[in-house]
Amino acid sequence: MATTYHVTGMTCGGCARSVEAAIKAIAADAKVEVDLGKAAVTVDGASEAEVRTAVDEAGFGFQGRAG
Repeated sequence: MATTYHVTGMTCGGCARSVEAAIKAIAADAKVEVDLGKAAVTVDGASEAEVRTAVDEAGFGFQGRAG
């Protein structure tokens, strides 16, 4: 099931690609969609802990589930 999380600090396409790559580095089979306008990332196939770790290590702010 896909879950959407708020991520701060993404300002461009490069940021979006960095977040996507970081999540896929931890969960290679995850489906990742980044929405810059909503400052959100939707992930299917990775746990919240994995997403938090990936986002933090990529230098962005993980703000928890969008809701």
